[in-house]
Amino acid sequence: MARSGIGSPIAGALALAIAVATMGSASSQEVKSAVKYGDMTTVSQDLLNRAESDGNNFLLTNGDYWQRRYYPNTQINTANVARLHPAWIFQTEVKESLETSPIIVDGVMYVTTSFSHVYALNARTGEEIWHYKHKLGPVTTFCCGPNNRGVAAYGDMVYLATLDSKLVALDAKTGNVMWQTDLADPELGYSETMAPTAVNGKILIGTNGGEYGIRGFLRAYDAKTGKLLWNFNTIPDNSVGVWAEKDATGRDMHRDIAAEKAQLAKSGDPFKTLGGGVWQNPAVDLETNRIYFVVGNPSPDLDGSVRPGDNLYTDSLVSLDLNTGQYVCHFQYIAHDIWDLDAVSPAIITTVAGKDGKPIKGVIHAGKTGHVYVHDAKDCSLIRFSEAMVPQENMWTLPTKDGARMLPGANGGVEWSPMATNPVLGLAYAINLHQPMTYHVANAPYPQGKLWLGGAFKVIPTEEQWGNVTAVDYNTGKIRWQVKTPQPMIGGVLATAGGLVFTGEGNGQFKAYDADTGSILWKFQAGAGVNAPPSSYTVDGKQYIVVGAGGNVQLDYKRGDAIIAFTVD
Repeated sequence: MARSGIGSPIAGALALAIAVATMGSASSQEVKSAVKYGDMTTVSQDLLNRAESDGNNFLLTNGDYWQRRYYPNTQINTANVARLHPAWIFQTEVKESLETSPIIVDGVMYVTTSFSHVYALNARTGEEIWHYKHKLGPVTTFCCGPNNRGVAAYGDMVYLATLDSKLVALDAKTGNVMWQTDLADPELGYSETMAPTAVNGKILIGTNGGEYGIRGFLRAYDAKTGKLLWNFNTIPDNSVGVWAEKDATGRDMHRDIAAEKAQLAKSGDPFKTLGGGVWQNPAVDLETNRIYFVVGNPSPDLDGSVRPGDNLYTDSLVSLDLNTGQYVCHFQYIAHDIWDLDAVSPAIITTVAGKDGKPIKGVIHAGKTGHVYVHDAKDCSLIRFSEAMVPQENMWTLPTKDGARMLPGANGGVEWSPMATNPVLGLAYAINLHQPMTYHVANAPYPQGKLWLGGAFKVIPTEEQWGNVTAVDYNTGKIRWQVKTPQPMIGGVLATAGGLVFTGEGNGQFKAYDADTGSILWKFQAGAGVNAPPSSYTVDGKQYIVVGAGGNVQLDYKRGDAIIAFTVD
């Protein structure tokens, strides 16, 4: 059942005051009649700049450059959502884990599937326009399934990052390849599952592979030619850091600093094989010309003995200059992580209450730890962290040969699943996993492109697993409401100006919640796991909600091949 009522009248008034504060493109007043920028044959930079108030399209993977996943139309709302029904269903060629976030441009929808397929669909009818099937190389190493989370649309092209670590530009009208660029060597463990981000003539892309001893990066490529413009290594040449003994919340992580320093003197800095993948899109702030993204776990995941130091910038929020890729600031949540609790859910820029209670530009991130972290966008410093959204037990107990129990388990908390926000209510919506696990450590040398966990994390079969949908007041850190689900949650969330929150479950349920109270207002059985972030769009004056139902490899939810669009009449 929904749990409500933690917030106070004062906190509510503060949230409202912040919601209507003017912060340039952060204008977040309720949109009763969303702007409809229409009939664009190409995706211009101006169109992308105004995405947060675009009532026709869904132009970026997470809705807008600030990644708020807040759709501004109110046609589908709390009063009529009970009438929501399928408008069309499209079945892809691939029946496998489906994590795509649909992009909609002037009535054309672009979706991806596992194994790096792209489909262009008529967003009104679901009819196929074209289908691009990437020819994967002979060797592809990847973690957590052959997933793909979507494309970027820019100019007259759409951009795909592939499982065999390539960046491909496709003609938006035909699906023909315009250019292709190699990102890294897949035989060394590099792979791509994230969607690219297009901005100011650049295509931004990170890399996966933190479980394979890669050296992570975020890069910018020229949108027209595929030429590399800049590269930022998520593992710096000096990855040692400050020998932090406590996590972001002030809890001791039980590090043996003396042993780590002795290992550093013996073997040197492990930066070349230290991991640090980037799983999700960066948030873009065009006012300051900066981007914000989070970095994943170090390699090997559970054996810290071979990687002394804080292992910068793993498990961190990082900000760079958009034009140059130069470092601006970072904040590390967990130094020397040996629990695989990496930062993976994408960062969100929004207006938040600063430490003095006054509205400032902030960055929020939902961690595998089960906390929502709220930062000052200026310097990445931590303002507050939320109440724990999942049980936390024996935090930072060290892994052992026989296995040590600690909660959360290695999947979280919040996995890669993007949050959504409602700036009017001052709430962030996260989906969580509760999977009790034991952490086992085992020393093994670098295996050159093979899986390198340094042990194992094992689900405890005798303990209950479940999930939840949680609304967090990011101005106070308090949980406003929470709804338990029968299975761990993975996929993503969409909020709308109609007062709704949409998300799906591994059992096939796709649900709409009241954004203010958490009441379940509607549900639909999709027949396969709904483990993808929903999107919304409007065609011919009719609003739709769309989501993929194809299950999930990581949690082994029922596979399917459906893209389902819903409307109210």
